[in-house]
Amino acid sequence: MTYKAEYIWIDGTQPSARLRSKTRVIADGAELPEWGFDGSSTNQAPGDNSDCVLKPVFSCPDPIRGGDHKLVLCEVYLVDGTPHPTNHRAALLPIAEQFAEQDSWFGIEQEYTFFREGRPLGFPAVGFPAPQGPYYCGVGADEVFGRDIVEQHLDACLDAGLKISGINAEVMPGQWEFQIGPAGPVEVADHLWVARWLLYRIAEDHDVAATLDAKPAKGDWNGAGAHTNFSTRAMREGYDAIITACEALGAPGKVEEHIAGYGDGIEERLTGDHETAPHDAYSYGVSDRGASVRIPWQVEVDKKGYIEDRRPNANIDPYNVTRLIVNTCCSALEKAGQV
Repeated sequence: MTYKAEYIWIDGTQPSARLRSKTRVIADGAELPEWGFDGSSTNQAPGDNSDCVLKPVFSCPDPIRGGDHKLVLCEVYLVDGTPHPTNHRAALLPIAEQFAEQDSWFGIEQEYTFFREGRPLGFPAVGFPAPQGPYYCGVGADEVFGRDIVEQHLDACLDAGLKISGINAEVMPGQWEFQIGPAGPVEVADHLWVARWLLYRIAEDHDVAATLDAKPAKGDWNGAGAHTNFSTRAMREGYDAIITACEALGAPGKVEEHIAGYGDGIEERLTGDHETAPHDAYSYGVSDRGASVRIPWQVEVDKKGYIEDRRPNANIDPYNVTRLIVNTCCSALEKAGQV
């Protein structure tokens, strides 16, 4: 007996990586083997030295093929056994291990936009739809577009065992969000990448493309982000640690470091309008969706909980984002003795 394993990896496309995948037939009971691919076709190797290596790091049931078939997320390595420069998961692992005792949790809100025939789903062939307002968490054929795909995607993520925690329509026609978490820094990123693959694959069956473009429609429309919720054990137990984390994210040099790792086109989205803070400034506040980092009102009431970094783009590599936040916040919390 055999089963199909869909090997999934992150390529070297710039400025935003794409997902790639291919299928291997594997004997029941056999270990998931390492595998190779042509890196010259994925922007990860030159043609005269093109072999790259796929190393399985996470697998789950394949909800599309069903049965015993699997989805297999892989890291990319060079043939000399070192991580490929595009392998940002490998860079996250030592940081996650260094601060593991602080027990970091993440929840990532992945926004995305459906496109068909070159325009957002729900946009007319000529002109624009009514201004944003009724579409957010809306209901009805004149307000919501693509719900059938979204429901299939939610079911697929649940069947795969991913830590998906919710979905909602967003503020622009054809724009949606799903949430992954709570989970640790490596797990939340693994699950987010697989959930993205499932989104693209399911939308493909509907002749629809899902994009993570940070500003999918120019003009007076919200961009698409990946708001990142974060806490450590100390933050979940006390408010002083919440403030320490917020201050750390705005420390000298940290704003620029984080913005550089928060996705392509961030200056188009973080303008100070459309529920954003300017990309070149830093602020935090309670219940403030115009701040760089929001402290939910209930957190201030309870004097414990989590923070929301509202700056990451929809097109982030989540391995970069969780690495940056863990390194910045956990270092500051450790220095303050709040662990």
